[in-house]
Amino acid sequence: MIAEATRGQLTFSTIEPGSGLDSALERPPADALGRIEASGLRGRGGAGFPTSLKWDLAIKSTGDKKYVICNADEGEPGTFKDRVILSDFADLIFEGMTVAAYVIGARHGIVYLRGEYAYLRSHLETVLRRRRAQNLLGNNIRGRDGFDFDIEIRMGAGAYVCGEETALIESLEGQRGEPRNRPPFPIDTGYLGNPTIVNNVETFAWVVCIMAKGAKWFKDIGTEKSTGLKLFSVSGDCSRPGVYEFPMGITVAELLERVGGQGAKAVQVGGAAGQCVPAAQFDRTIAFEDVPTGGSIIVFGPGRDMLRVAANFLEFFADESCGQCTPCRLGTPKLIEGIKKLQQGRCSMQHLRELCALGETMKLASKCGLGQTAPNAFLTIVDNFREEILGRA
Repeated sequence: MIAEATRGQLTFSTIEPGSGLDSALERPPADALGRIEASGLRGRGGAGFPTSLKWDLAIKSTGDKKYVICNADEGEPGTFKDRVILSDFADLIFEGMTVAAYVIGARHGIVYLRGEYAYLRSHLETVLRRRRAQNLLGNNIRGRDGFDFDIEIRMGAGAYVCGEETALIESLEGQRGEPRNRPPFPIDTGYLGNPTIVNNVETFAWVVCIMAKGAKWFKDIGTEKSTGLKLFSVSGDCSRPGVYEFPMGITVAELLERVGGQGAKAVQVGGAAGQCVPAAQFDRTIAFEDVPTGGSIIVFGPGRDMLRVAANFLEFFADESCGQCTPCRLGTPKLIEGIKKLQQGRCSMQHLRELCALGETMKLASKCGLGQTAPNAFLTIVDNFREEILGRA
């Protein structure tokens, strides 16, 4: 999915393993945290929570043990950039986790690996053994007395909902993967009741780049509110699909030109949980302050049936719902029923308005991100392609 030439063009390929950690260890933990804060790094999993704030809250939490968890449960449809990082830049993931451990005072790290990525486990274990042999993991890391930290890999079981951090923690504890009520938050009461930070694969990799290259380097790229670079998984109706590295704030039109997607009628930004951007809005920017994404970009050409696209995404969410809360459990099938009526030309305008109201209620009342984002594609497709979806015989 990604050409060898593209791999070499990623910033991650320029970072020597150990360089980011060595740079962090030259200063007190507070200074390393300050560098992350100065960079403006926000979580690359999609939510965009400020990384430094999460870590700072974990520092202030009291507990005998603290944990660093890497969310490698890449389950969003259309997203495959974390797979590339896990395959080619595993050192950066483990090193970013080690920097986080140094900052918050953790001794234990866990990579929660997507069940479908089981084939990567042996590779990751090999990298972990090498890092232990190089004193990049284990006891007294890099000769610093008392800095002990190691990482283990745990396997997920293919549940989309476990991409949500509290459901992920429930799964790690041997429970059914269901979101927890919040508060308390993982930074206070996380894995086994201890303070825990959960960050995405890509986030940890950028931490190392920031340590190695400096906060200003990262801050000077992107926009004021969305700094730095971002990896994008591009698929669909384009001539050059694959994994790309672009600055935050790139417009949809600029991205399409780079990937050979000119002539598209719409782009789904953020996967099934994201929003559908029509051609008339291709000047919008991909950034947390406009159209946010965890990395998925799906291009739809002029021949695509947008109602079928909405149905496909909703069927996915209905299948993946944990069923714990009513808005998601019952709301998603109701939206699917409405789409079937639209496909048959039997949906009145009044009923369509009721479906949209239901979608808005799901966004507000669902317990976790799955239910809160499940209606997004449907609502944005209705907004932008109303004539197409109502023009059914």
